[in-house]
Amino acid sequence: AALADARAAADVWAQLNELIGAADGTKFRRFAQSLTLDRLVAGANRHLGELHPRYALRRMEGAEMALEVVDHDMADEARAVHNLSGGERFLVSLALALGLADISAGRGLAIESLFIDEGFGALDPDALAMAISMLERLQATGRRVAVISHVEALKDRIPVQIRVTPRGAGRSGVEVVAG
Repeated sequence: AALADARAAADVWAQLNELIGAADGTKFRRFAQSLTLDRLVAGANRHLGELHPRYALRRMEGAEMALEVVDHDMADEARAVHNLSGGERFLVSLALALGLADISAGRGLAIESLFIDEGFGALDPDALAMAISMLERLQATGRRVAVISHVEALKDRIPVQIRVTPRGAGRSGVEVVAG
């Protein structure tokens, strides 16, 4: 009976070793990273559902840390993220950034500022309107949202702007415009 109890206890440790054991910690690190990636994907999908419900992210089957995009308008066809158009890539990236901010907030680290450098020019008018609305909602919750863009539709919807104007000879002028 003592031997059976010892084997049962050893089996638990053997299974744990099989799942996450490695002398250098690699298996456990990948396991922990996969749990974090699952949380990130869940958070990103919440935001992606608001930005563009056509798409959802999921972990690629057979590749532990790779993602793919599910296109609900195309019979849930899955595509690798490197096959996304510029606009799709922008929306997915924004959703992932917001999902990452959610994870950080859950750990007591508030990410209050979001900086976006371009990408808006790749969006169709509907996707652009959705992205701008999402950024305005984020700003309404107290987050600072900074956008670097040349898209005219954005200029009309951003109340406070920092305009940088080249003046030649390597110099630029900077003015803050509130409107």
